[in-house]
Amino acid sequence: MLVAAAVCPCPPLLVPEVAAGAAPELRAARTACIDALGVLAAARPDLLVVIGPADPEGRGPHPEGAPGSFRGFGVDIDVRLGLGGGLDAADGRPLPQSLAVAAWLLTRANWADAPVEGLGVGETLEAERCTDAGRELAARARRVALLVMGDGSACRTLKAPGYLDERAVSFDTEVAQALGAADLAVLSTLDESLAYELKAAGRAPWQVLAGAAEGAGLSGRLLYEDAPYGVGYMVATWS
Repeated sequence: MLVAAAVCPCPPLLVPEVAAGAAPELRAARTACIDALGVLAAARPDLLVVIGPADPEGRGPHPEGAPGSFRGFGVDIDVRLGLGGGLDAADGRPLPQSLAVAAWLLTRANWADAPVEGLGVGETLEAERCTDAGRELAARARRVALLVMGDGSACRTLKAPGYLDERAVSFDTEVAQALGAADLAVLSTLDESLAYELKAAGRAPWQVLAGAAEGAGLSGRLLYEDAPYGVGYMVATWS
């Protein structure tokens, strides 16, 4: 059963070495993410599952100890998902970018409270399949926690990765309100086509969360919402 969840954005810029001179601009988001992980630890889960958007190579399950890296961004930083895992995990496929950011956050928060597994989901995964996956995750252990990685619209300004789309602000506002209220109905019915057009990579992971939270009776709290670089970033906790 799901006992807690944290929702965080997943830009590599959260890692100060990647952001370099721009690191201070995401300090508030970084702090909110660490605070959200504290809520997960306080829930004393038996299992933590990290969910994030992934390209085809990174989709599917990733075991504890799976490796990730930020070397593609010109920094000498390697991460692993959680503290466990053996040679099989070390030799496995690398974590998708979103889960590598999550692994970095868990290290930063000194996570040692429960085993950790990862799940990469496609950005176009249908809503029904997302919620079904969430229900399956919630049944994995007596006390399950989720760390849900995903960004909002990447079309908030003219300089945003997806250029300016007038629909972006209202989409992100609806998502932020739903995350802050733990509103499963709103998250479950987010428009898949609109989310794709707005380059909102968090849509599928948020809908996995909605499926996992069915019947859990969790309350939400929005810790952070902003759009630096024209991309919607939100941090929320459910407990």
